[in-house]
Amino acid sequence: MFQLRDVRHAYNGVDALQIRDWLAEQGEHWLVLGPSGSGKTTLLHILAGILKPSYGEVIVAGNSLGKLKTSQLGRFRGRHIGIVLQRLHLLGSLTVAQNLLMAQFFSGLGENLGRVHEVLEDLGLRHKADAYPHELSFGQAQRVAVARAVVNRPTLLLADEPTSNLDDAHCMQTLDLLEAQARACNATLMIATHDQRIKARFRNQFILDRQP
Repeated sequence: MFQLRDVRHAYNGVDALQIRDWLAEQGEHWLVLGPSGSGKTTLLHILAGILKPSYGEVIVAGNSLGKLKTSQLGRFRGRHIGIVLQRLHLLGSLTVAQNLLMAQFFSGLGENLGRVHEVLEDLGLRHKADAYPHELSFGQAQRVAVARAVVNRPTLLLADEPTSNLDDAHCMQTLDLLEAQARACNATLMIATHDQRIKARFRNQFILDRQP
């Protein structure tokens, strides 16, 4: 679950995000809609603990992120928060399996190759475990990014514009993938996008207006 309490963030004195109160229960799936500049990526980074808001409190899995030390926050993120960014940021010098093992290592949970293979099998990528990112199609690379995000069984799964550059068929396949992996972990899912095609898929929606 997560909760935002009177969260505000500004860049150079200009408000980029204002949310008075928002509570998402464990296992819920949320869609955050808004045009470019409305604060979607800022919100996602705040929920992931990558960005500290200018004001307010962010609670994830019962922990107030602002009260965690930097060293604690990094490990907490690795264990409880999975994130799929617009740029996939796969490490090109590592194989697919090694990218997932790296996520385990930085979480402090210890490397578990069995879990890596399990996730890759679920996503139809077991045969690509020893491949390098440049050897993958875009769709395969995107699935590897999802695998990396869920390999530690996160409490919160975040995705930033995962469908906006995809055709209709691949858009729905990506949604199916994210929702299925969130259910497998009983994770709260939050997808931030301006893609209106997927609006009907989500009962829980949060609309961000463009900031003045």
